[in-house]
Amino acid sequence: MSDPAWVEHVLWWQVYPLGFVGAHPADTAPEPGEHRLRRIVDWLDYAVELGASGLALGPVFHSRTHGYDTIDHYRIDPRLGDDSDFDHLIGESHSRGLRVLLDGVFNHVGTEFPRYREAVDGGDRSWFATRGDDFATFEGHEGLITLDHDNADVIDYTVDVMSHWLARGADGWRLDAAYAVPDRFWAQVLPRVRQAHPAAWFVGEVIHGDYVARVRDSGFDSVTQYELWKAVWSSINDANFHELDWALTRHNEFLDTFVPLTFIGNHDVTRIASRLTDPAHVEHALVVLLTTGGTPSVYAGDEVAYRGVKEERFGGDDAVRPEFRSPFDGVGEQGHQMFRSHQHLIGLRRRHPWLHEARTTALSVTNTGYVYITRSGDDALVVALNVADEPLPAALSGLGLGHAEIVAGSGAPPAEVVPDIVVPPHGWVILNPR
Repeated sequence: MSDPAWVEHVLWWQVYPLGFVGAHPADTAPEPGEHRLRRIVDWLDYAVELGASGLALGPVFHSRTHGYDTIDHYRIDPRLGDDSDFDHLIGESHSRGLRVLLDGVFNHVGTEFPRYREAVDGGDRSWFATRGDDFATFEGHEGLITLDHDNADVIDYTVDVMSHWLARGADGWRLDAAYAVPDRFWAQVLPRVRQAHPAAWFVGEVIHGDYVARVRDSGFDSVTQYELWKAVWSSINDANFHELDWALTRHNEFLDTFVPLTFIGNHDVTRIASRLTDPAHVEHALVVLLTTGGTPSVYAGDEVAYRGVKEERFGGDDAVRPEFRSPFDGVGEQGHQMFRSHQHLIGLRRRHPWLHEARTTALSVTNTGYVYITRSGDDALVVALNVADEPLPAALSGLGLGHAEIVAGSGAPPAEVVPDIVVPPHGWVILNPR
């Protein structure tokens, strides 16, 4: 595993800047002089209070609409501000101990990208993939023009863009649509970037396929763990913890090669509070996220139970990418309780950094009850999840354990050493085995 040392301790708070500051969608686009990127600075203390140690940003570079149709990779989107605003955000983040991850879109560009405009007007077409006489597009989106990843100039350009912003203070890159880019492209780009920035971290957006082969052949440090994301919410909704157990077995295999980026929400999917049919089970999903191996990420708003459904239509992402005005604005008691749960479980995670590479082993699995031990060396935690209407009794001796200390749980007294447990209906418990 090639993670820089700091990644073991990072927990990302992910922000989609254009939506977060109300720059997109907007009837009238903000002007650079509004310096909207600085609004994120107003939330950094909130992120620290939550327990985050990193700020994962969505696209911040000049684009026409949603940020993934880039016009200029060297310019901060004028709807957000300018270079000075970026520098201010980096400085304020680092002063609070927050790492900063940028979102790099190098599979495709927008139709206003200068080299594309020149190509359309009869100039050099070599920067772009083609299908016959037509320019290739990303997944059929006419506004997203696919780059030619075998072109040496495109490789050089990507190396230079990534290095430029790392030199300006970024700590790493999320590489958008990495699954659509040939691994050989990244294998030529990343070693050159690492040469100048050896402590940078690179995570590829990969939705499905052979994660291990992707990491091996591309040189990524990590990829997005969509398999586990899907198993978490669907196993809870379907009362089928066998699915989650299967996914965690796969997850162990990934951890033998790399540490995945784990999440239960991001800017591209329906929010977890809307995805789960029972709101009481959001904590169950969070428990899995924070007690299994991986580099966890919390999508801004999920920590206060924001709701939002992604739809497959134009503008279908808008509901999961809202504007944020002030902390806890419009958040009810459930939201405040969810924030406290995040604080508690994130605190538990950060007190046990060994969880970064921990493996899980099932101790008991039924459709509605799941007990697993997560372990790294001599360190271990036991997690019990119950989505049934009845209590879930678990005699620790029957699970091959002795006594255990309850360190967290719903309806369970903390710091109590017990020989067995009863997980309440729709509840959960985390124990430290003795």
